[in-house]
Amino acid sequence: MPLKKTLVVSAYLSSHLLSLLGNGIAAVALPLIVLQTTGSPLGTAALATATAVPAVLVGLLSGVVIDRINRRTASVVSDVISAASVAALPLVDMVWGLNLTWFIVLGIAGSFGDVPGMTAREVLAPMVARHTGLDLTRVVGLRQTLTSAALVVGPALAGVLLAAFDAASVLWITAATSAAAALLTRTLPRTLGEVEGERPPRRPVLRELGEGVAVVARSRFLLGTSVLLIGLAVALGGLQGLVMPLYFDLIDRPDLLGLVLTALAAGMLAGAALYSGVGRRLSVRVWLTAGFVTTTAGFLLMASLLSPAAVFAGAAALGVGNAVVGAVIGVLQIERTSAAALGRVLSVKTALLMVAAPAGIGLAGLVAEYGSPILAGLAVAGVWVLVLPAVIASRALRGLEPRAPEPKEPSHAQQ
Repeated sequence: MPLKKTLVVSAYLSSHLLSLLGNGIAAVALPLIVLQTTGSPLGTAALATATAVPAVLVGLLSGVVIDRINRRTASVVSDVISAASVAALPLVDMVWGLNLTWFIVLGIAGSFGDVPGMTAREVLAPMVARHTGLDLTRVVGLRQTLTSAALVVGPALAGVLLAAFDAASVLWITAATSAAAALLTRTLPRTLGEVEGERPPRRPVLRELGEGVAVVARSRFLLGTSVLLIGLAVALGGLQGLVMPLYFDLIDRPDLLGLVLTALAAGMLAGAALYSGVGRRLSVRVWLTAGFVTTTAGFLLMASLLSPAAVFAGAAALGVGNAVVGAVIGVLQIERTSAAALGRVLSVKTALLMVAAPAGIGLAGLVAEYGSPILAGLAVAGVWVLVLPAVIASRALRGLEPRAPEPKEPSHAQQ
């Protein structure tokens, strides 16, 4: 590959990694900083609750904006907003002093960058593939690999930073990662992010959003795969966010909880790297079948709570299957959606995924309250076990293989 195209791919993937690292550091550091500042655990819960609904609404509406403007610009602006909202925290602390209200206000402001940024970078993937000549499977596989790596590095890096620096310095470093991501994306050719084809006249935002939702609703494939990913996120969120902490607390081994995330992330890294390396050499159906089987086995092993070793093995298997299913479906959704509506379609999926994990935690908490951790694990794993055959039975996954090109009629010279 020519050097210029190699630099384009490197800049795109590096900006994706840096942005995820910033989110990973913030996910660990911010709750601790809120707790230290407010002195109340309810402050952390209030921050998460108050920012959840705006984040979903912003996620939905951002798709309309992303489909209207240059996608590179959308990604840059999103990362700048994310960086500014985090950098504002130590500045406010120096001038007025931080309190819960400031955390909530700036948290809502940050949602205008974090969620749209995720969608904008996803929309950029096929544009990077076309510009560089790389196969889309390769680009998505590499991005998924870095996503998995960020899951391992981000929380660990947050722990190191919190041990070495004060809260203000950690916030500045977090903001710097998002700013660096914006600068790297800015180096991409502007033409790379341009919306293809003639742009239709602008219509009311809600109407355009409704058109994006209609695209998903009318497509058996897009609707089915979106339901599949949501079911996956509900089950994973419930297991990771509530069942695992309950289990390790009951056996008096809370120190092992972090190893679950490590095993899950390691499995995702392996699955993504495998898909990135092999990619088109295996059929879509083979990839999905392997991903579904591995994911289901992982969920059932984790939910069984037989032993820590079984939980770790299940988490690793779940990570592999999750990475494969996510990458394959991500490629297929991009390939089966028109470029003009891609931002809106993917923003609908992103917004729904944001509420999936909390829904899983809520379901697990309800069952655990009146039952047991094992019942809670089986309940959330059951969501996946029910969703998977329902989507398969809906025939949403039929005809996924690339169609063979139609034979050309012989020319007069060949007859």
